[in-house]
Amino acid sequence: MRRTRKVKILATLGPASSSEDMIGKLFDAGADVFRINMSHTDHDAMRALVGRIRNVETQVGRPIGILADLQGPKLRVGKFANGKVDLAVGQSFTLDDNPAPGDSERVYLPHPEILSSVQAGERLLIDDGKLELMAVKCDGKSIVATVVAGTHISDKKGVSLPDTDLPVGALTDKDRADLDAVLDADVDWVALSFIQRPEDLIEARKIARGRALLMSKIEKPQAVTRLAEIIELSDAIMVARGDLGVELPLEKVPGIQKQITRAARRAGKPVVVATQMLESMISAPVPTRAEVSDVSIAVFEGADAVMLSAESAAGQYPVEAVAMMSRIAEQVEKDPLYPGIINAQRSTPEATGPDAISLAAREIAETLRLSAIVTYTASGTTGIRAARERPQVPIIALSPILRTARRLSLLWGTHCVVSPDASDLDDMVDRACRIAMEEDFGKEGDRIIITAGVPLRTPGATNMLRIAYLGGANASDASA
Repeated sequence: MRRTRKVKILATLGPASSSEDMIGKLFDAGADVFRINMSHTDHDAMRALVGRIRNVETQVGRPIGILADLQGPKLRVGKFANGKVDLAVGQSFTLDDNPAPGDSERVYLPHPEILSSVQAGERLLIDDGKLELMAVKCDGKSIVATVVAGTHISDKKGVSLPDTDLPVGALTDKDRADLDAVLDADVDWVALSFIQRPEDLIEARKIARGRALLMSKIEKPQAVTRLAEIIELSDAIMVARGDLGVELPLEKVPGIQKQITRAARRAGKPVVVATQMLESMISAPVPTRAEVSDVSIAVFEGADAVMLSAESAAGQYPVEAVAMMSRIAEQVEKDPLYPGIINAQRSTPEATGPDAISLAAREIAETLRLSAIVTYTASGTTGIRAARERPQVPIIALSPILRTARRLSLLWGTHCVVSPDASDLDDMVDRACRIAMEEDFGKEGDRIIITAGVPLRTPGATNMLRIAYLGGANASDASA
């Protein structure tokens, strides 16, 4: 089943979409990759979901990617004697290391790293920003703050620190246990939450050892300031707009979304735009006009994927939400302005043979109006380079490795097919032509362009272009 759009759809699974039947319906409606949120999923439930996705994958005969999203550090205040207290703007309120129940003057903060890191003049945002405090006095054991906005606080509410760089890693003990579990379950991507600095990826990469690719969620101001370094060490990026909108002024989020998307595209790394894209469809069968525009902006920007969270996980209309997102993307990609916008944002390729080959393949395919670009890829690198070029023609990624095909299912414009490795160049061309016709990318007499590495089965050695007629003889080739 080939998609008629280039942007991919990432759908979160949850109570409304955990059955194998519903997962199949979501795939049929347009979902390409499924997200398992480890904040709300234990290991047994995660393994069950992975098994159901793999069953659907077998039924549809197409690689399906799985993203496991780690919870990351959750910072929360303690409890109050009466569950909650009312506050007044301008009053003093203290967060300290005393575990006694809180009152209208103080509350326990069970995070010594916060108490030792926050400085006077820095903000503390409680309950997704509903309460804003400004630190006035800090001694390592308590933070005396002034209430800037908000009128109440209650048990266990979350704490965000937009101005503070915490000296802790992105992985908690729960995350380490979850990471081991999802790697054993053979997921394809792992999303890391609350990344602040490039060093936050090091521990996860040591644990993963290549068994899954790492996606950094950009949701803190500190990550935005070190974006280029984080992108360099990541396999993909997610624009996590929910927490970005808590820790940064809301009006800054659209510009930062564009900044992150374009930076990831320049680096040739897949980028996902997430959070509240069709939020109203949690309880309504159709989205708002503003939400449709929001999705379309991400598609116009050339994001590799757009993501549904609660809409598909817990909403009343999960299938309809996926189908709506697919229709929006298809319509945007048909817009006469779309090719020009995508072309204008295209980045300069790296000065390497494989990157030059990918650039040449795109230019030749568009100039000669070929039916598709076919890339042979074992590690996935060639497929990623082809998608980075954002060609107007479809990309068919052929790989003998199922794990590679599943990972590439996240990539813009890439149709993944698992195929036994070619025995020689003639077999490679014949196999590419046959699959292109079988997958309905062209008919006899049409032409495709093929990229591969010679000698075959040499990772990262993409150095050959070949134009071939579907159902006919090879027309020409070129090697870098």
